[in-house]
Amino acid sequence: MSDDAAQARADLYRLQTAERPRAVASQRWDVIDVARGLAIAAMIIYHFSWDLSFLKLIETNILQVPAWRWFARGIAGSFLFLVGIGLALAHAQGFRRIPFLKRLMKVGGAALAVTLVTFFAFPESYIFFGILHCIAVSSVLALPFLRVPPALSFAAALFFLIAPSLFTSPALDAPYLDWLGLGAADPVTNDYVPLFPWFGVVLGGVAAGKLLLPRVGATDLARWQARDALSRLLVWAGRKSLPIYLIHQIVLLGILYGVLQVTGPNPRAEAKPFMNECVSTCLMNAQPETCNAICSCTVDTLRQSDLWQKVLHGTITADERTQISRTAQQCLRRTPS
Repeated sequence: MSDDAAQARADLYRLQTAERPRAVASQRWDVIDVARGLAIAAMIIYHFSWDLSFLKLIETNILQVPAWRWFARGIAGSFLFLVGIGLALAHAQGFRRIPFLKRLMKVGGAALAVTLVTFFAFPESYIFFGILHCIAVSSVLALPFLRVPPALSFAAALFFLIAPSLFTSPALDAPYLDWLGLGAADPVTNDYVPLFPWFGVVLGGVAAGKLLLPRVGATDLARWQARDALSRLLVWAGRKSLPIYLIHQIVLLGILYGVLQVTGPNPRAEAKPFMNECVSTCLMNAQPETCNAICSCTVDTLRQSDLWQKVLHGTITADERTQISRTAQQCLRRTPS
């Protein structure tokens, strides 16, 4: 082979290698849609469990279970990481202003709708900076990182991830600063995904996407297509993630509220606030096992009277509170010491 021929082949190889990331990035990746679909499925599972707890159809309050809290954080993290990867792929050939603005308007508009709906549905815990708000703001803030080396994006991601451990301060607890996530106390809201630390997850996705594109294996991932029913369903869910996010809670709450009208609340869940107050008062004079038995007996006795509904609704009078105390005393005498 002549030197000219060898040089020509080398030039062709370099050209193909340089163009491969652009070609790979320009197509829709089924594997990413499947990942997003899995995140959607996990989100529906979590919200279904939250709804059961909220409507008192089950005894467990999942907000008080660490495993459920970590499950929710994992779901949010997976969405945000995929946002970062998607940004890196979508703009690998240069910033696509019109598609970006269209997507930003959809996500931002949906975030605003969530705030308005939850403000009227849950005025004391409405969503003012949830997952959609974080995605919209992070998408804008991540744009400069699309043109910097992945190492710099990873460094910035690390800063955002560890900053809440270093810079948290009561001075940042003002409501207009809650979106930062650096206050000493979390605000009361049904979905809270502040920039610190969650923007760090988006930047991690941006860096990962930029590192992935030049790899040979990226071509295989980009070419993979969902063929079986389950993977095709996940692809569909991944591509329809925004409308699914917006409507799934309406559907779930509607169904479960109908179930609640038929079955009524779980008796133990319904009685839990009274049980907690009763046990807390009792523990000043008795052991936990004794207190649990006394308070359970008190609940069972009150359920047989009209007084129980007043207890549930917090409308008991001073005389009725005295009657409850007498019931507890009777249960104490019947409880083995």
